[in-house]
Amino acid sequence: MEPWFQSYSGGPGVGAWPRTTGRSATNTYSTMNTVKRLKTPILSLALLTAGLCMAEQPTRILFFSKSSGFEHTVIARMDGKPSYAENVLDGIAKTKGWEFEFSKDGSKFSPDYLKSFHTVIFYTSGDLTKTGKDKQPAMSKEGVKALFEYVRNGGGFIGLHCASDTFHSKGAGTFENHECPSDFICMVGGEFIGHGSQQKATNKVINPKFPGYENLGESFTLMEEWYALKNFNPDMHALTVIDPKGMDGGRKNVYDRPAYPTSWARMEGKGRVYYNAMGHREDVWDGDLFKNMIIGAVEWTSGAKQVEIPANLKEVAPEYHINQFETKPATTAP
Repeated sequence: MEPWFQSYSGGPGVGAWPRTTGRSATNTYSTMNTVKRLKTPILSLALLTAGLCMAEQPTRILFFSKSSGFEHTVIARMDGKPSYAENVLDGIAKTKGWEFEFSKDGSKFSPDYLKSFHTVIFYTSGDLTKTGKDKQPAMSKEGVKALFEYVRNGGGFIGLHCASDTFHSKGAGTFENHECPSDFICMVGGEFIGHGSQQKATNKVINPKFPGYENLGESFTLMEEWYALKNFNPDMHALTVIDPKGMDGGRKNVYDRPAYPTSWARMEGKGRVYYNAMGHREDVWDGDLFKNMIIGAVEWTSGAKQVEIPANLKEVAPEYHINQFETKPATTAP
């Protein structure tokens, strides 16, 4: 997040200075004249106190779950009741002292709306500028632009599971790879191809120092719907890598490929971006493993925790861009 005192300019974050009108404006002017006559130590103490008050504001998170494409069961609202994922996140919020806003309304996106959040979480699908399957209000083009500006100016962004199945790239074949085919895919860091049957698979932990990954060990095995992905942004810091050898890739055999990342972090301008391909199954949402990943992601994207994220994709998954319809690069004999 930008420092609290920069919120005055309307940038991302909460705690912008309140506007004053009428008599309160006169009072503010009088107070400002008085402040000018104060000695520097007292003025410094006043600014420090104001900063601490801003810092005490709870972390505010937008959980946006509009489905213009396929709607996953874990984010479906039945009879007006909160979704499974919303209930889990509400439980996390109560333990962490956070505030969530749960929304499927894309029409709300604007600079003023977004600046009230420390970070936003997308569990979305399809072209969000269209009403689509869930019939919820779509994002405007201006709203999409506001999202990019929010992140690039320092707001946090978390993409879960089908966030990579959102705003698909145009004109490319299913298995063709392009580093940055669209602004949204480039920001998220990768794009959904498909998946096989739900199955157990092992992920190697690349960075156990990243928030939420401290207790995962060298690897973990989990039953999940594992996404096959493409169009990876090479500037990412991969956090987990899956080796799909032997996995059931279905009719298209989407897992016939070398190891590739399943969660990562990267910078988008001043903003911190995190993606995790997990989150399809209810029992995954219930488990401490995924909950801790979400908690760590919020803490990092909101700026509450710091960690180095150098680009490492080509080192930890050197053949990340290869799938069954591409041939491995030719090697030159020594």
